[in-house]
Amino acid sequence: MSKADGMIYAPKGKPNPVVKEGEFVFAAAGLDHGHIFGQCNGLLEAGATLKWVYDPDQEKVDNFLKKFPQAQQAESLEQVLDDQEVKLVAAAAIPSERSTLGNRVMRAGKDYFTDKTPFTTLEQLEETKKVVEETEQKYMVYYSERLHVESAVFAGQLIEQGAIGKVIQVTGFGPHRLNAPSRPDWFFQKEKYGGILCDIGSHQIEQFLFYTGCEDAEVLHSKVGNYDNPDYPELEDYGDATLRGDNGATQFFRVDWFTPDGLRTWGDGRMFIVGTEGTIEIRKYVDLATDKGGNQLYLVNQEGEKHFDLNGKVGFPFFGELIKDCMHRTENAMTQKHAFKAAELCLQAQEQAIKVT
Repeated sequence: MSKADGMIYAPKGKPNPVVKEGEFVFAAAGLDHGHIFGQCNGLLEAGATLKWVYDPDQEKVDNFLKKFPQAQQAESLEQVLDDQEVKLVAAAAIPSERSTLGNRVMRAGKDYFTDKTPFTTLEQLEETKKVVEETEQKYMVYYSERLHVESAVFAGQLIEQGAIGKVIQVTGFGPHRLNAPSRPDWFFQKEKYGGILCDIGSHQIEQFLFYTGCEDAEVLHSKVGNYDNPDYPELEDYGDATLRGDNGATQFFRVDWFTPDGLRTWGDGRMFIVGTEGTIEIRKYVDLATDKGGNQLYLVNQEGEKHFDLNGKVGFPFFGELIKDCMHRTENAMTQKHAFKAAELCLQAQEQAIKVT
């Protein structure tokens, strides 16, 4: 796992299988983003069996097979989709192609687990909603900054237990390291990556909906800019937005590509959550100028001040719940409505954004 480059950041946790070997079979396809490794790690640790991998780029397949040698290389996507054993396809295609791939997967009778952002246009979202309704398959999204971060998982558990009362405000910071020379061409083409609020902003909006319990929200204000990357005119290296939820809770978040080289990880991701009876701060990937590492959570409520080091303590329950949801047609890991609403709001934030540069 590389901590320096967010594009290949793939967390690993303790195995916590919810099924036996061969009981839930999945495949990997669309290997354009390194998040596919995190998606597969999570599923394998929850007991899923990886059978196939497919991508038209042999180099990507070879790299994948080094990490997951148990997979067989499929000759075509059709070979994967025709295999009745396969229940789910995990994919991290180019963002603008995720919807089309997912629609094919679902029409083949399989559930789909895509990297964020799941869509780059509202038209794609509407089309996929129809395919979900038509097929009754799942279109799940890897919002990794909550689902694959132990401190973020624990924050949700604290909120559910009432540790800070009713959540009324969420502030998120999602800086990333650009590392431009290592990025593929599509990363700098707005039509393909969707814009910064659509892309990495989707993490922030999903967390807002989850922590506040909102089912809907409106984008009050958003802005984007390219401050320091003239060689990549379609890149947005900065974005922020303000939202108001249907229960009155509010959010402000900022995302950018300005992580300095001196930071030992790819981004100092943080979340501040204010409740009526307390506050939570999550330091996801690093605790600056200390040797504690990431996954640090600070809680202040009526009982006092508490610090939690959560590395290796919580695990990643989403993946096991997802497997069980696919098998039993339940919605415990994440509802389809929630996955789609987070996507819709990040697209609206992107569409409405004021250009500040």
